[in-house]
Formats: sequence, structure tokens, C-alpha cells
Amino acid sequence: MHRISKYLKKYGWTLLLIVALLGVQAVCDLALPTYTAAIVDVGIQQQGIEHGAPAILRESTLNTFEQWMRDTEVEEYVQPHYKPVTQEEASRLGVTATDEALLALDSKDQVLLEQLDSLFGKAMVIQSVISGQGTIDIGAMLSTEREDDAQSISIFRLPGMNLQNLTTEQVQILLASMTQDQREALLNQIDEALITLLPESMISQVAIQSVRAEYQTLGIDLGAMQSRSIWTKGIWMLLVALAGTAASVLVGYFGSSVAAKLGRDLREKLFHKVVNLGQQEMESFSTASLITRCTNDIQQVQQVMVFLLRMVIYAPILGVGGVIRALSTNLDLAWIILVGVLAVVTVVLVLYVLAMPRFKRMQSLIDKVNQAMRETITGLPVIRAFCTQQREEERFDEASTRLTKTQLFVNRLMSGMMPLMMLIMNGISILILWEGAHSIQDGTMQVGSMMAFIQYTIQIIMAFLMLSMMSVMLPRASVSAKRIQEVLDAEIMIRDTTSPVEFNPILQGVVEFRDVNFRYPGAEEDILSHISFTALPGQTTAILGGTGSGKSTLVNLIPRFYDVTGGQVLVDGVDVRQASLIDLRDRIGYVPQKGVLFSGTVMDNLTFGNQNTSPEQAVEAARIAQAEEFVKDREEGFESQIAQGGTNVSGGQKQRLSIARAIARDPEIYIFDDSFSALDYQTEVALRKELSKVTAHAAVLVVAQRISTVMNAEQILVLDEGRLVGKGTHRELMESCEVYQQIATSQLSKEELNNAAQ
Repeated sequence: MHRISKYLKKYGWTLLLIVALLGVQAVCDLALPTYTAAIVDVGIQQQGIEHGAPAILRESTLNTFEQWMRDTEVEEYVQPHYKPVTQEEASRLGVTATDEALLALDSKDQVLLEQLDSLFGKAMVIQSVISGQGTIDIGAMLSTEREDDAQSISIFRLPGMNLQNLTTEQVQILLASMTQDQREALLNQIDEALITLLPESMISQVAIQSVRAEYQTLGIDLGAMQSRSIWTKGIWMLLVALAGTAASVLVGYFGSSVAAKLGRDLREKLFHKVVNLGQQEMESFSTASLITRCTNDIQQVQQVMVFLLRMVIYAPILGVGGVIRALSTNLDLAWIILVGVLAVVTVVLVLYVLAMPRFKRMQSLIDKVNQAMRETITGLPVIRAFCTQQREEERFDEASTRLTKTQLFVNRLMSGMMPLMMLIMNGISILILWEGAHSIQDGTMQVGSMMAFIQYTIQIIMAFLMLSMMSVMLPRASVSAKRIQEVLDAEIMIRDTTSPVEFNPILQGVVEFRDVNFRYPGAEEDILSHISFTALPGQTTAILGGTGSGKSTLVNLIPRFYDVTGGQVLVDGVDVRQASLIDLRDRIGYVPQKGVLFSGTVMDNLTFGNQNTSPEQAVEAARIAQAEEFVKDREEGFESQIAQGGTNVSGGQKQRLSIARAIARDPEIYIFDDSFSALDYQTEVALRKELSKVTAHAAVLVVAQRISTVMNAEQILVLDEGRLVGKGTHRELMESCEVYQQIATSQLSKEELNNAAQ
């Protein structure tokens, strides 16, 4: 996959935008549980009171709380930020039931508010104990084994006073009578006791209760405050959710766009590579496999790329952010997150081990299904002729059944994953509720915080699940990517030269073989050995020989479908390996052994070799190739449609249209690779007669099986087991070449031979 990813460089800015949007989406998703906790804890339970530091309070109340604060804390945090307010200003803040002097907090700085919450929380807990129970056990707070603190305790042992049960007034008198050091020691002991005895959340709740009582005394409408808090947080929560949704939609759009463009680029590169592969490289890949690689394999890579862009970046952000948020909510429940993650990873690893071998087999099984289907469709007439439909159906059914079983196994594993994941997530939720309930009972956690912790835990598990799912999907896509890269990395043996040599205009149309040898890759023997001849313009050079003698191989060396392994092939005086491939093949009109037509109109096929061919020239080419008559008999004439592969025309018609396509190109070299085999004798004679009129300026090379096709050629080459055993005219070869004599006598009668000689 990493080699395929290099094609994403051109979409760098889009990828950066996707990363930014994923960050926005993750931040929004992580913020939602916080708003849920705030609505439950602050909006519902605390009636909209967010802080233990009152926004407004009576001066007398502040003085009461200040006695449990250090002087430095009062001077630094309290006095500078609590300012007197008029009755009119107090009314705007909702105060309706007091005429006492009031003070209001003039800052919303979060750092300051946290410090004030801590100071007021401690003071309010102590004052709550004094106000609610009437006494406070100062002696218990100051009890210690240290001698200096014991000395402090002795100071408060006043005659007739029980230190264990002091009233509020007595405490105030006592505090007023203390020295600075004694008061500092007392506050330190109180801080230690509060830290030991009460969790922070309980101190916060006590503070909220004290603030609520103060607000009630001031006549503030707590119901309106609660509604305002819930509506405010709810609206913010809705906006955050909408922002996250918008980011998710945009990520999906841009991710799908990039993946689709990547698929398009891979198809273009793969198709370009396949088109430029030589015959040697094409034999390394089956046709069915190349089709699968261009379609199914690229689709697999494209689908995984969508998930990669949407999940692989998003999941780590969500997972890390969820861990940080969850631990900040409650550190004691962190072990539950670990249990959930381990359960998810265990399930995915088991599925990975079971599914991966099947993923690797699946693509090769798809190749086999495509191959069976293609061979059946291509060979359908032969299958019907030999009545082997049932056998072919069984062969296809076997390939399809193996693929189906593999897919069912994998799909069942994947479908079983989600129920297991839901079971894990629900089990984790129950575990959090169980442990969270104890924490709530102990006062170390609030209901909203527990709900937020559940959501964070699910987000963390989902992040690991997404990464785990990708670890399952990536190997299959990696197999597909490897198959694509195999084609893209296939070394092309027939390479265009970087410094092409210009053709010699004086030798236009001259084809020369100089001591040519050729051997197929991996073969032990040469298929052609020491072939030398020259084909001149205005002449027909025929190539004759038995099956497997190398006739088609010889003419395939001219347009460089293969490169010689010895000697030289020259066109217009230039070695074909030193010429530009485009310029070389532009000079050649090639008609293959098997006529090939493309889907489109007849005119499209005639102008296939030269887009500048006029309709008149195309019609003339069809006339020369003896195709005009049957084309005009079709309902739409030259605009009639040719089916894929030319299945709606006969073999002879297909061959004539292929010949017309070469003629319409008006090349300087014609190559007919046994291209008259499907024509009847009368049509062949008429075609060769008309063809001779337009090839007077060109070299014509004809591969043939029939003596009658080539006996009038100016030069006949006779091949036998890859060697040139005869060269000359029909009359010369009948006198000097035994192989030619055998072919001639096997095809023609003595009378026909005598007539040909005359």
C-alpha cells in the first residue's frame, strides 16, 4: 500500500484539509460528553450554579468565609475581585430580598475562578459544619504527636471552656484571639483534615449548597438560573454537534473524492502500462487476471483508501483525546478502559488470524471465476458444437462455489464482529455503572461525570475498533495493491529509444533482415535462425512454411512486437531498435492473423488506424477490401454498429474490414499475417487484384498457407523449422526448393502447377 500511496502526492492540499477537518470532528466529538456532564451536574443537580465562588453575596457572608482563609489569600484573590454593588446593579443580577451591603465578583477568568472555588469550598465546608451541627471539633483537627502543635493546643485551653464543643460565636472569639502563627497552624491542620476526610467533589458539592442557600437568601430565582444554564449548554452542545457533523460530511466528501481520483489515476496508469506491454510481458499475466487487476483490485484499494482517510487519522486523535478526558474525569476507573481495549484487541486478533488466509485467496479465486467466464463466452460456439455445456457449467460452478465459500466464511466472521463489539461495549458500560455508583455514593463522582466517562470509554474503544478494522481490511487491499504494482513494475522489454534515428527517405518502404536470430524468453532453441532477405517497395514478399515454422514470428519483428536476439531488422535503412516506435509503426499497415474489430460503427473501425482518414477514403478502402457490398446491405451502412469483438459479423467479413482498416491508413509497408484464410477464392482474387493497385508504392509482406495466394509474388520465402530454406519466385522455387515442391504438390494438381508455370 505504501507504494500506491505515492500517487496521492498530487492531492497534498486536499489531504491537509481532510486532516484539519478530522481534527475539528474529533474535538467536537470529545466535547459532547463534557456538555452532557455539565447539563446533568450543573444544570440539573446544581440548579445552574457552576462555581463554589458566589457571583454575588452579602458582605457579612463574605466576612464569615474570610475567617477560614489566610490573609494573603484574601488580599490576593478575594478583595481585589469582589466589589461593592448598588441596589440597582444587584436588581439586574436578580437580587430581590435584601437591603444589606452586597459584593459581586468582577472577573470570569477561569484560573482565578478555580482558585476561588478552592478557597470558598474549604471555607464553606467548615462553616457548614459549624452552622449545621452547632459545634466543630477543633481539638480533633489539631490533635498531633508533634510537641509544637501540642503547645498550640494548650493555648486554647481556657478555664471553663470545652475545646471539643465550641459554638460558632466561641470559634469566632477564639480565632480573633489567635496569633498569626497559631491561626496559620490551625488552617494547615484544617487543610490536611479536609484532604484526608473529604474528596474534592464532595467539597465542591458542599460549596454549591452554600451558594444556593446564599442565593435563596438574596431572593435570586434559582429556577430561572437553572433553565438558563440548561438552555445555554444545550444550544452550545447542538452547535458543537452540528460543527462535528459538518466536518464529518466534508471529510466524507473530500475523502471519497481523493479515493475516486486515486482509482482513476491507477486505472489510467494500469491501462497505459497494459497497452504498452509487449507480447513477452503479456504472456506473464493472463487476460482474466489483468481485467481483475484493472477493476476489482483497484476498487479494493479505492474503498480502503476512503476508510484510511476517514479513520486512520481520526481514530488516534479520538483515542488519545478520549483517554485524556476520561482520566481527567475519574482516574480510579481507568482500569475499565484497559479491560475494554484488551477485549477489543483480542477479538480482532482472533478474527485477523482466521480471516487473513482467506483474504489472500479471494483475489486469485476471483481471477479463476473471471477466467472461466471469459473462456466460456469466447468459446461458446465450440462449446455448443461439442455439447460440453454441462461440463463448462460444472467448471464455472466449481470456481464460483470455491469463491462463495471463501466469501461466506469471511463475511460470517466480519458479521460476527459487530455483535461481539456491542457486547463488549455494553459490558463495559455496565461495569462503569457498577463502579460509578459506588463512587457517587462515596461522593467522589457525580452522575453527569459518570455519564461522560461512559461516553469517553466508548469513544476510546471505538477508536481501537476502527484501527483494528483497518488492520483487517488493509491486508486484503495490500494484496490488491501488490497485484496492481506487479503490472506497473513489469519491465517493458520493447522500450522506445531516447535518441531515435531518422528514417532514410531514399530507402522508403524497404524492409531488410540481416542474419536475424530470435528466441522466445525461456526457450532453449532459436525459433528463427540466420534469416536474411530484403523486401522492396512495389513488390510482394510472401512467406510460406509449415505450421510452427516461424512465419508470424518473423513479421512480428518488423513492428517490434518482439526484439531480435541476433542480427538486425531494418526499415527504411534504420535498425528498428534505433527508431521511434510511433514513427516506425506509423509506416506499417498491420493485419493480424485473427481479425480484430472494436465496438463502435463500421466507420469507426475503418478510421481506427488514422483518425484523419476521410469518409470517402474509408469507403474506398472498404471497396478495395471487398467489404463495401456487405456493409451497404446493412440497415445503417457504414454507421451500423459493430458488437464487442465483432461478434455480429462473419469471420470473412471481419477479415475484410481488418484489411480495409490497414488500407485506409495508406502505409508504406503492408503486413498480412495469413489474413486471407477466411476468404473464398473468388473474393481473394478480386481483393488481391484491387490491392495491387494501391500498393504499388509500398512493400507488401504476406504470410500465407495456400500456394495460390502467393504464387504470383515477386519474392517467396520458404521457412522450415525457423530456417530460410528457399527464396525466389514460384518458378525458381519449384526447381530448387524441395520443401516448396512438397507444399505445392500437396495443394495443387499437376495441371494447376503447369498452368502456373506457364
